[in-house]
Amino acid sequence: MKQINIGLLGLGNIGTGSYKTLEMNGGHIRDVVGLDLIVTRILEKDVDRKRDITVSRGIFTQDPDEIWNDPDIDVVVELLGGIEPATSFMIAAMNRGKHVVTANKAAVAANYEALTDAAARNRVMFRFEAAVGGGIPILNALTTALSANEYEEIMGILNGTTNYILTKMSEEDLPYADALREAQENGFAEADPTADVEGEDVANKLSILMSLVFGKRVRPEDIPTEGITKITKADIEGAKADGCVIKLLASAFKRGDEITCFIQPTMLNRSHPLASVGNEFNAIFVKGNAVDDLMFYGKGAGPLPTGSAVLGDVIEIGRAIAKGAAFDLNET
Repeated sequence: MKQINIGLLGLGNIGTGSYKTLEMNGGHIRDVVGLDLIVTRILEKDVDRKRDITVSRGIFTQDPDEIWNDPDIDVVVELLGGIEPATSFMIAAMNRGKHVVTANKAAVAANYEALTDAAARNRVMFRFEAAVGGGIPILNALTTALSANEYEEIMGILNGTTNYILTKMSEEDLPYADALREAQENGFAEADPTADVEGEDVANKLSILMSLVFGKRVRPEDIPTEGITKITKADIEGAKADGCVIKLLASAFKRGDEITCFIQPTMLNRSHPLASVGNEFNAIFVKGNAVDDLMFYGKGAGPLPTGSAVLGDVIEIGRAIAKGAAFDLNET
């Protein structure tokens, strides 16, 4: 059985969820996949934080060089969040021949070319399924099973925090501030929710999706974006009166060589498939010229769903390592 050694950068909510997923399902992965995934080193300052996992203190480090200079580590999993130092850490790892997995949509969206170029230059694999849609395997589907299509449209709910807030405002008549507080209490919103509620998180995800499906780079800051902070109780009631709900939608359309994209709160008739997508769930519509319309649905937030996607990427890389074919070629 092939052992895959993992160096983990960050043991916050998503890092803990990824580690927990491996604790839960490591035996299943060994039995079904034939890989033994072992976290051998963790970059983390807060070693005393209470977590619902069992971690040996001996594998913690505060020196990132100990991870990419360790010849026994195969895959570096970056779950620090933020653009820097995460981007520099990922490139440093790839420069030392490590494969990299991340859930960091901000870093991937901001430095897509630099990261994919580093993977190709060093003939390593770079995977970021968890950066878009949490546990929904949208990126893998778009770049493998559906890659025979020319894509025409992407539209969907790409942020669990805002969808949770809008659901509570609509279904329980909560004011925005109360719905946000509840989202924070349930772990669906950060202490500083700005990136979510102002649409910045969605812009990062839509930028990544467009890079993959349209083969054209649109930076997050170039996507017209409006968040949900201006949505009032009166707006919610007005939508209800018209038989609608309000959802924060990301949309991108390709017509010839032209791409139109935007993010904005949108009134949807209750008969629309996206209208029933509630709480922390995400849903993504994709239209291909051969396959036509497809919808992907699932939990777009939460440590375990995101951890599922992270480990899925590690398993893909592990299988490639076992076959002696673990490298990417930059085709963008």
